[in-house]
Parts: sequence; C-alpha cells; structure tokens
Amino acid sequence: IRLHIPCLKRAAKRVFLAALCSVCQALQGGMLFPTESPSREVKDASGLWSFRADLSPERSRGFEQQWYRKPLAETGPVIDMPVPSSFNDITQDAKIRDFIGWVWYEKDVWVPARWIQDRGTRIVLRVGSAHYYSVLWVNGVKVAEHVGGHLPFEADISGVLRQTSGSACRITIAVNNTLTLETLPPGTIQYMNDRSRYPAGYFVQNTNFDFFNYAGIHRSVLVYTTPKAHIDDITVETTFSDNIGLVSFNVSVLGSSKPAVKVTLSAQDGRCVASADGSRGVLKVTDVNLWWPYLMHENPAYLYSMEVSVQATAEDGQTDVYTLAVGIRTVKVTSTQFLINNKPFYFHGVNKHEDADIRGKGFDWPLVVKDFNLMKWMGVNSFRPSHYPYAEEILQMADRHGIVIIDECPGVGIRDIRSFGNVSLAHHLTVMEELVRRDKNHPSVVMWSVANEPASEMPPAGFYFKELVSHTKSLDSSRPVTYITASNYARDLGAPYVDVICVNSYLSWYHDPGHTELISLQLNTQFDDWYGKYQKPIIQSEYGADAVPGLHSDPPMMFTEEYQTTVLQNYHNVFDQKRKEFVIGELIWNFADFMTTQTITRVVGNKKGIFTRQRQPKSGAFLLRERYWRIANETGVLPTWARYPCL
Repeated sequence: IRLHIPCLKRAAKRVFLAALCSVCQALQGGMLFPTESPSREVKDASGLWSFRADLSPERSRGFEQQWYRKPLAETGPVIDMPVPSSFNDITQDAKIRDFIGWVWYEKDVWVPARWIQDRGTRIVLRVGSAHYYSVLWVNGVKVAEHVGGHLPFEADISGVLRQTSGSACRITIAVNNTLTLETLPPGTIQYMNDRSRYPAGYFVQNTNFDFFNYAGIHRSVLVYTTPKAHIDDITVETTFSDNIGLVSFNVSVLGSSKPAVKVTLSAQDGRCVASADGSRGVLKVTDVNLWWPYLMHENPAYLYSMEVSVQATAEDGQTDVYTLAVGIRTVKVTSTQFLINNKPFYFHGVNKHEDADIRGKGFDWPLVVKDFNLMKWMGVNSFRPSHYPYAEEILQMADRHGIVIIDECPGVGIRDIRSFGNVSLAHHLTVMEELVRRDKNHPSVVMWSVANEPASEMPPAGFYFKELVSHTKSLDSSRPVTYITASNYARDLGAPYVDVICVNSYLSWYHDPGHTELISLQLNTQFDDWYGKYQKPIIQSEYGADAVPGLHSDPPMMFTEEYQTTVLQNYHNVFDQKRKEFVIGELIWNFADFMTTQTITRVVGNKKGIFTRQRQPKSGAFLLRERYWRIANETGVLPTWARYPCL
C-alpha cells in the first residue's frame, strides 16, 4: 500500500513546485459562484456517479492503466456513489470507510448541442470541493489538477468538447485523501514494519486534528456557460458616512479588449439606487440600509443586488450579465472592541463541522437549513466554520440571515516543525489566496482565520505567521486577521501579527478534569495574561465538555449532560465580567456531535456538541439559548418578534 512512493509523490512534487511558484505570482482569474442570468446557464452534474477505489498495493494502477481513457466500468467493478457526499460511510465495507489513496469518479453528462455549436459560448466545468488532491479529465483529456480540499477549482472545457464528436461529456475525477507534512491539514503516513504484527506494506494515516478524515467529492459538480467576453471577477468593498453608503467596485473582464461595463445597484424592492459606467468606480447610496448582524438591528441582513453587465463588441459576442448580493457594512477593531458599523459587536455563537450521518462532509440543503434554524432559535449571531472553508451556499445563507462568520482556512494540526517549511508556507499562502478570492464579497465574513492551534511556540512559527498574516492583509485590507491559539501566551510567536486573539481552552476537561471549581481562577488568569501581553481584544473561540446524550448524574460527573452545563455556567460567569473589558466573544465547542477517528478517548465521535449529531438538543442547548437571547436583549436593537419570550 505505497501509493505515496510511485504515484502520489510524483504528483505531489509537481503540485508543490507549482505552489512555490504561486508565491511569486498571484493566482490568475476570479472564482465567481456560478449563477444563471440572461447570458449564463448552469447544469448540475451532481447525482449518482460511478466509483472505484484503487485497491492495488501501490494505489497507482489507475494511472498505470490510464482508467481515464475509457469508461470506468470497463476497467473493473464500479459501484454507485452519490455526489456530493463523502464516500466513507456510504457502503458497508470497512476498507472503503478507512480508505487512504486514490479513488476514481466518473459520470456522463449531456451538454446541449447549442453550447458546442456556438463558438461564442465558453463552457466551464467546476468542482465545488474534493479532498484533497484532484485530477480532472473530460473525454480522456486532462483539463485540471488541484491541491487542497474545501475550495473550488474549474477548467474551461470548450475546446475539449468541440474536438470530440457528439454532445457527450465524460467527466473523470481522481481524488486522493492522503495527508503529508506539506498539505493542509498536514498529516503523516506511518508504515508498520514489524512483520510479527503487521503484514507487508501496512500503514496508517496519522493526523493532529480531532475530526474524521472524510474524503470524496463533497460539493456540487457544475457545468456552466459564459460568453466569450465575460465577467471574470468582481471585487466589492463598502463603507458609509451618515446616511450615505459607498460601494467601491472593480470588475475584471476577459475576452474583450474594450468592454463597455455598466454596474447597477438595486434595493430589495427593485428600485435602482445607484449606477455607474466603467470597470472601476464608486456607487453612492442615499438613505442607505446597512447590513447588520442578526439580533443587532430591527432590520438585519439587508442585501442590495448589484448587476454587472458587459456589452462586448460585435466580434466579441453577446453581452454578459452577472448579479452579486451586496451588504453595505464596515468592520473595525480597537484594543478592546470589535465594531460592526461603528457599534460594538459581541460574538455569541458556535463552532461547527460539515459533518452528518451517512453523507459525512457532503453538502446537503435540508441539513444546512435545519442548522440555520437551530442557530437562530438559540440566538446565535455568529459562527466559526472550523476548521476549513465551508460551502459557498452556507456563506450565502449567512449573508441572508445576518449570521457573522470567522472564515477559516484548513490550517489545523500544524504541530510538526517540518510543516513550517517553505513548501508548506507556499501552499498555505496559495490556500489563503483561494479562500479570499472566493469569499471576499460576503458581508457575513468579518475576519480571516489563517490556522487553528498551530505549534506557534516553535522557532519557525514567527516568520511563518508573519508572512501568512501579512499576505492575507495584502489580499484584503478591509477585514482583521486572526488565528486560533491554544499555546502558552509567553511562547506564542505568531500573536504579535494578528488583530484579534482567539483562544481555545478546555478547563476542567483536558486540564484538571472534574474540577469545575478551578475554572473561574484559571480563566481569569488566561484572559489577563493574554491581554496584558498583547493589548488586543480576545475571543474565547473554543470551550466545552463532552456530554453523552441521556447520561445524567447529580452531583455532575464528566460525560453527563449536567457536567457539560456546569462547565458552561462557570465559563459564562467569567465571560460576563470580562466582556465589560476586552473579551469580545464566546463560541461554544461544538454546535453538534461529530465523527472522529477511532480512539480510546472518543466513543463514536466527539460528544462536545450541544446538539446530537442528529440535531437533537442536550441540556446545554437550552442553557445557551437563554444566555444568548439575554445578551441580545442587552446589546441589540430587536424587533418585537425577535425578543426572547421568557425575558
């Protein structure tokens, strides 16, 4: 089982060399979410795909036999696999659940003949997310490679389709979930060489993160069109003064040397409130409706609609139209406060995982809507997409509902000094650029998080995070940057470069387990030490305790629902003192129970959720609901319908 030696290593070398080059040269092109318009069509290729895991000892048979050159079923046995989903929990086969290596997906998609016949139509294939390294073919022709999960990649396949007969589009995607010291998140492959205990070639994938290494095609696969002369990217930044909103825009157009660009901003009732000609400019909005977080204003989450149209010349083809939701708001940080629209904002929310029964990390609309309903029921005003970028549709939901986001890259588990090298840094910089490029226009995103619990006390960490934070700020200067720390503050070499200190601590759980009477002293010490050293606002970005649903004890004992609520209450007492000073938020770990690797410390996953994995509440959910609504009533300006009825 040495996929990494003959196959993966060669591929990884190519990818990481490319990643190194990307430090010197910015990524090319935009990453606008595919939407339909008068000039664009979208075809969803999700559904049932043919699937085959490469079970050969070297995991390289698929490449050696060139499985992409013919229908996958002709290469050997295939099974049905839903896309989007993780492949791990779909079958009854433990080998598939725990598989590490290359898996192959294939689907035939019929492309409308008029797309192919019209040479002025550009046809693009987009994969929303595949974990972690992907190679993409269309009709046997390689069209793209991408390293890293959680973020989209795409390829212009117009030429390939027009060179093949008919309208068939056979999409083949090879995906590898192996983690190395240079990937995000990092990991290591450990070969077990004791032949008295392990067979030849036996290995395990080691990681330093506490969630299951779900793999596969996790988000939709789309085929969409644009005109030849098309809107490639849009960048929007907003501010306001008194009742005047200002929307700065920058439109990138490809395929036309002299495009005529028109930008129109409309209110929710359809009225045009501002317009301008040209690819760059500023729209002025009188009597502006600001984008406010949920429970902070009587009219939260107000979104304008910005229509961008490009009138191409006769030789360039038809007009292209793209519509973008725009929320006008500002974000600022002082030494003690986080300000949205110049008013103090206190984060009372949750951490989450893209995780659920059967589907794993696969995107699922019913689950997304249910989670947002639960968050709003609780009075959540913010959440952290831990520990990786979530689906774009989730950010769109946050925009519409006013839920504030701390947008996080997949830099979790950077614990080995070898992961602070130049190759890792190059890849990390590229991932941040992909993340900012994708999410820069979402008003819900108020902060970038570049890592979670790295070994920031190691000597290379200072330079590593200085470069990472500086690069992220150069990509987007309108939002603060943070990373989530769990190290001793005196040894944290990255903290001087961030704008907000985010601290994870599990007092009376991983430290002094069972002794909840120590939380107050230790948490106060934690906050005072961090603020005394860095004079920056602090978010308690993780805290909590495991609770097995239905397990009870009085007096409280670890793993019972009562113990979880006792831990939370002790933390809350300190939060209520410190939020009058410099603590600007609290995010419970975790929203819902989630799957992890099998270990002696986890009983079918992590049980720190305040909801079960099936989204049923534990006692802690009701405790947090009462607290969050009380804070909202103290700090927000709520409409009557939104006031918690018991307060």
